[in-house]
Amino acid sequence: MSKILILILTAIVIGLAIYSPNIVRLYKLANLYNEKTIAKNFININKIFSNTSSPIPASDEPHIFEKIEFDLPSKYIFEGEELDLKEGLAHFHTDGLIILHDGKMLFEEYWNGNSLDSKHISFSVAKSYLSALFGIAVDEGLIDSIDDRVSKYLEDFVGTGYEDVKIKNLLQMSSGIAFNEDYADPNSDINKFSRATARDVPFRDFAKTLKNGREQGTYNHYVSLDTQVLAMILESVTNMPVREYLYKKIWSKIGTESDAYYITDSTGADMALGGLNATLRDYAKFGQLYLDKGNWLGEQIVPQTWVAESTTPDADHLMPNASELSSNEWGYGYQWWIPGNPLTDFTAHGIFNQFIYVDPVSNVVIAKTSSNHRFRSEREYSKAAHIAIFRAITKDIQQNRTK
Repeated sequence: MSKILILILTAIVIGLAIYSPNIVRLYKLANLYNEKTIAKNFININKIFSNTSSPIPASDEPHIFEKIEFDLPSKYIFEGEELDLKEGLAHFHTDGLIILHDGKMLFEEYWNGNSLDSKHISFSVAKSYLSALFGIAVDEGLIDSIDDRVSKYLEDFVGTGYEDVKIKNLLQMSSGIAFNEDYADPNSDINKFSRATARDVPFRDFAKTLKNGREQGTYNHYVSLDTQVLAMILESVTNMPVREYLYKKIWSKIGTESDAYYITDSTGADMALGGLNATLRDYAKFGQLYLDKGNWLGEQIVPQTWVAESTTPDADHLMPNASELSSNEWGYGYQWWIPGNPLTDFTAHGIFNQFIYVDPVSNVVIAKTSSNHRFRSEREYSKAAHIAIFRAITKDIQQNRTK
């Protein structure tokens, strides 16, 4: 074998040794949403991604919801058509469903290999947790004002697209940052972010590459990295990782039954924009906390005013169906969605149809995990259909529980 060939083979081996971890991660990422394995993948994220956080411990005093018998309504109305509700749940590949009413559990069921112990990825439902933590930090005086600009807390963001963006506009997805969040487009910014993360690019470094696209505070446009920048601010003022602040301020206080964890980047930073993994029961408890205006069994965990502001659109561009002022059909608060018509209910939502839905009128919380492999092709359809399903459930509860 010639010396040149030996050198070439040696270079290939060294190259594979250096880059194969990234190649493996990119392969896993590309196959994360495969129809045959998606449900299994969504409850085994820690086996797929090498970077995950230390556990967020369960509460020392777990809360078990009292159970009451309840039958799901058979039908729901969507786009003027009466549809079978259980068929709808199956179509959207529901992995788990919990319904709470008046703080009691009416329904709990799991499918697709899930169980009450499964730690299911939340995707953007995690954003609503970050919002709650931010409200607590503001209440504690760690943030002077949500009208402050990013660079006041993150000096290394001077000269970036985020330098002068106000915190409030990050909370309301109105930063003006140019960003394409289309998961179906392989060249979208969100898919570039996913690939960059798989190549060990820190979240912070990626965020610094983003540019302004329009005037902030004038247009509602979903930018997941806005949430991650909020997390960077939170970490800077609390001097602790997001997961630690979550444990101290919320997780340990609301009777969580299981531990949880985040996907992290190569530096150990928690993926606050969508990397929280937890059980469905514990997701439901966060919904109950917001239904009760931030209060858990007599202790005010999240400031009541923050809960109200988080779930109330306060400008034209944040209203549902804001037309040319928004790229979204739903309204938006502080990292919470307001579907609209009426404006009384609100929801945390993650891609592939993860939900924590809250209806204060009927006193109902619905937590739902899913592995809907069709999500990228039926995104808005599936979101709207879920709200129709949830409202059919709340209507049935109101009619049968208030007699």
